Amino acid sequence: MPEGRPAIIDIHQDEVLTGEAVALDVQPVGFFLRALGVLIDMLIGVGILILFVLVTSWLGTLGLIDGAIWPILTIAVIVLVTVVIPTTVETISRGRSVGKLAVGGRIVRADGGATGFRHAFIRALVGAFELWFTLGAVAALVGAFTPRSQRLGDLLAGTYSERTRTPPLPVGGFDVPPPLREWAALADVARLPERLARRLAQFGQSAPNMQPGPRARVAASLAAEAAEHVSPVPQVDPETFIMGVVAVRRQRELRALELENARVVALTGATPTGPRGFPAR
Repeated sequence: MPEGRPAIIDIHQDEVLTGEAVALDVQPVGFFLRALGVLIDMLIGVGILILFVLVTSWLGTLGLIDGAIWPILTIAVIVLVTVVIPTTVETISRGRSVGKLAVGGRIVRADGGATGFRHAFIRALVGAFELWFTLGAVAALVGAFTPRSQRLGDLLAGTYSERTRTPPLPVGGFDVPPPLREWAALADVARLPERLARRLAQFGQSAPNMQPGPRARVAASLAAEAAEHVSPVPQVDPETFIMGVVAVRRQRELRALELENARVVALTGATPTGPRGFPAR
């Protein structure tokens, strides 16, 4: 990144910018996992309807239910299954349901915050049409063409399904090399392209086992690529520069994960987790 040029930070579709100007990489649940979660919730609803039919039929044979009120009971149970139960469950559980728990998802607002009654009610009301009356055809069609696999109810309510099961951080890491500690405190290290970040981390792990010649060539090539995302570029050897860049990005991304974890705890009251997903002590 040339000196004197303002840094441009790209906020991607799957990121949320916090008040501390940290872009959190919040991953939406994929299309097929969302479909599986919806199918699980709908099967539970079908089970409730079947149970209602069996119970009312049994009560009818005993003469305890007048046949004239069957249509009223049927409509009431359909409304209960399609609107009331989903709204209640999502409101109480802050965006979770049995299906969403099964696939590791949670309904959140478009800005990453927790949903409330209004969001759950809109989703359930629209879901009665796009999920039940059309057997999920409308939801599947809309979800296939939206970036976060949002169905029509999500678009109207301003929500999407966020992934709650994130892969653990890799074990180990690099500390900032001593010659770069002062530089690391002031350096502007932009978010690296995913492939470049992976190659830098792999080089840092495999460098001790490489031959000197190939090791120096690979380090010089990677350092030249990484220098485009760093300002100012320190006057050190390529390998030291790579180790410094990897360490700085790891520290900042770890801080972003800690901020996201604190946000989830504040919104949902969940148990705080450490950087690798274990309960914090």
